[in-house]
Amino acid sequence: MTVIAQERRGAQEQRGSDFARLSREIAAAGLMRRRPGRYAVTIGLTALLFAGSWVAFVFVGNSWWTLAIGALCAIATTQVAFLGHDAGHKQMFRSRRAAEVAGLTVGNLATGLSFGWWVDKHNRHHANPNHEDHDPDVGEGVIVWTEKQAAKRTGWGRWFARNQARLFFPLLTLEGLNLHVSSIKALFNVPMRHRRTEALLLVMHTIGYFALVFSVLPPGKALAFMAVHQGLWGVYMGMSFAPNHKGMPVLTAADELDFLRKQVLTSRNVLGGKWVDVVLGGLNYQVEHHLFPSMPRANLRRAAPIVRAYCAEHNIPYHWAGMVESYRQALTYMHNVAR
Repeated sequence: MTVIAQERRGAQEQRGSDFARLSREIAAAGLMRRRPGRYAVTIGLTALLFAGSWVAFVFVGNSWWTLAIGALCAIATTQVAFLGHDAGHKQMFRSRRAAEVAGLTVGNLATGLSFGWWVDKHNRHHANPNHEDHDPDVGEGVIVWTEKQAAKRTGWGRWFARNQARLFFPLLTLEGLNLHVSSIKALFNVPMRHRRTEALLLVMHTIGYFALVFSVLPPGKALAFMAVHQGLWGVYMGMSFAPNHKGMPVLTAADELDFLRKQVLTSRNVLGGKWVDVVLGGLNYQVEHHLFPSMPRANLRRAAPIVRAYCAEHNIPYHWAGMVESYRQALTYMHNVAR
């Protein structure tokens, strides 16, 4: 929190103006323009991967090799979910209607994840990243993210918290199930523009998923396939989001930061070349994404040097790490906060 305190003192006189200047520089570079051609290719390749994984599942049929296909389906499902993320931020289309159609299709229908619930939750995260009172991603749950949360744990909960770093990746195997359950629960208690449509698409996804799996495989293999598919999907999703903010400063009501500093100081980029861009769906440029949520995924790499140089000019710490190091930092934080 020392860095936060220092930044708070230095930001008071220029609140808002620093980001306005950076925003003009980014816009002048043309980085906020839509990339319809690039997205057409990305959508096409992702759809091919998704459809191809399920064709392979049917082709392999009643064999234990379908467990390997389950891993492929997990990769494809996560890549489809990345498209839902981009649709939620209106990176692909200017039209709100087009973005919602895309989001409902890849979210509710293809992956069984409520688009409306996710948008509501994710927008609250973007508005107050890593804020202990306002960011749902660091709210109280199975994992403790702040010392205040850790202090409340007793008995079994305290033991679990003290060991949460080593349990984190095994827990992620349940994240896929958690996303499905949360999506269903959200139909009853989260504001949604298209509640009936979301419910219908979730039902269609569920019926179609079980019908396909159990029509191809006997019950034992079907359950094993679903465990691999859903488990690895949860792991992949968790590994894509965890490096972005975990281990970065957690804000409190006492931290009065302007927009630029609030977004930069709580985010971490993950570097490693274009293959990391593909594997993490562009989420590895978390600093730039938080500053410019509607920026097309393909432009984030080009925006990073501009933002990094601008932060250096204004003495704002800009954090990045390699993929392995980002997980080390996140897990170290999880271990220390619960000690």
